[in-house]
Amino acid sequence: MFNKESLSRIKLIVADLDGTLLTNDSKLSERTKCLIEKLKAKGVLFTFASGRLHSALSSYAEELNLKVPIISLDGCLIKKNGEETPLYKSFVPQRYVKRALEYADRHLLNIALCNTDSIYYTERNSVIPDLMEKFGAKYVEVPEYNGLTKHTLEITIASDYKDNVKHVRDKMSFPHTFGLNISYFKSHTYEGIYYLEIRKNSSNKGKALKLLLGNLGIRQSETAVIGDWYNDISLFLPKTLKVTLSNSLPDLKLLADIQIPKDNNNEGAADFLEMVLKAKK
Repeated sequence: MFNKESLSRIKLIVADLDGTLLTNDSKLSERTKCLIEKLKAKGVLFTFASGRLHSALSSYAEELNLKVPIISLDGCLIKKNGEETPLYKSFVPQRYVKRALEYADRHLLNIALCNTDSIYYTERNSVIPDLMEKFGAKYVEVPEYNGLTKHTLEITIASDYKDNVKHVRDKMSFPHTFGLNISYFKSHTYEGIYYLEIRKNSSNKGKALKLLLGNLGIRQSETAVIGDWYNDISLFLPKTLKVTLSNSLPDLKLLADIQIPKDNNNEGAADFLEMVLKAKK
């Protein structure tokens, strides 16, 4: 149960972006921006926890003048906007990056390597920018992958060869590999396209949030989190104030302390921000 006291002790708000803080056309409402600024004046910090690459979050961080490290790529990276040295990074072991490249080449699959700020692809994989569903990401064509295999946060494979993608998924999974998180799914945008995303197993939004709270010296009970999708489940730590919108997954709503009756297109997140602001007065 939440009450005004639980709202009044909030020192940090962490929000997912797509489907949560942003409208479906990837905009921040003026009301949202105004409320975040007013909350900062009251001592409430604000940041993102997103599945996007860090570079795809920078413009929003600048728009909100965020000073707190940002959680990107679902917890693979924690880094302040505009700073080079991250608070945390989780690279895929180089031997597995090389193995995935070999499998992709052998089975005629398109593959890209995601780094801190860009998605890298070669000429043979030139369809990658057209197939990927990475909002706001920067794509860079490189002659080869050799210099990138040590600093890969995520491997992404995209193809209409469904059976080949599934075969690589199996070969990159336990017991053939250890410590990897493998996601296989069908495209929501492109008919017949299937994706494989490979990250280090220890990376998720929840673990990243714990690291961030330790760095900031803030308790879970002084933190509010807002999300809408499967990758936000780990963000809903036991003692945080957990918030969902009307468009959030039913499974996530079951974990929520507060269910806002509006969706992301109708300033649902802003309604919660206003609740915190009123509790601070």
